[in-house]
Amino acid sequence: MNPSALFIARPVATTLLTIAVVLAGLFAFLRLPVAPLPQVDYPTMTVSANLPGASPATMAATVATPLERHLGIIADVIGMHSESRGGVTRITLQFNLDRSLDGAARDVQAAINAARAELPTNLERNPSYHKVNPAAAPAAILALTSDTLTRGQIYDAASRVVQQVLSQIEGVGEVEIYGSSLPAVRVELNPLALFKVSKTFAPHSPRPTRTAPRVRSRAATAGCRSTPMMRRTTPRIIGRSWSPTGTARQCG
Repeated sequence: MNPSALFIARPVATTLLTIAVVLAGLFAFLRLPVAPLPQVDYPTMTVSANLPGASPATMAATVATPLERHLGIIADVIGMHSESRGGVTRITLQFNLDRSLDGAARDVQAAINAARAELPTNLERNPSYHKVNPAAAPAAILALTSDTLTRGQIYDAASRVVQQVLSQIEGVGEVEIYGSSLPAVRVELNPLALFKVSKTFAPHSPRPTRTAPRVRSRAATAGCRSTPMMRRTTPRIIGRSWSPTGTARQCG
């Protein structure tokens, strides 16, 4: 049987079916997403290092530079971006599309071990890496509140319990904690008490500085004192010594 005979015998049904297909195609065409660039996720890894108390310049010179020198020689690295802040350095690596993250992770760990000898000796722990893109949006955001615990206790529970459990979930690349309140030593100064003991405190100085007292200069010879005089044409004799100009010395 000829398949076209069915459509020829029923022209009305064929016309309605054709119109339905055209309308469905127009509706699907209007719903197609339009993007100037394809959505491609490059294999990305992040290397971070912490040195509490260090300035951004110190982190860039002593931590970021050695890491960049060793991470830059890894194969298939197409991009590297580093960011140094107070006590924190973060380096982002981008690899080719055909590079496996598992293989790249081994190379990154080897580069970190090779750069350990050039890093500061007071670095608390070795730099760590994560298979995550810092530019990507977080998958989930959790908020912890309590009516009985302080901010420090909430942070301690989140870092010791919640973060450890969430890191063990399959597919989780990194778990970060924000809004924390770390223990710190805070010193309150009484400006009136400092003024009484003639001491000042500069915000950039770790210790108060003492105001330098005024010291009067004395003559090196015991029993003599220096007296300023005006320039005279005739020498003026004082006691047993005289000076034609400048300063006269009087000895007792």
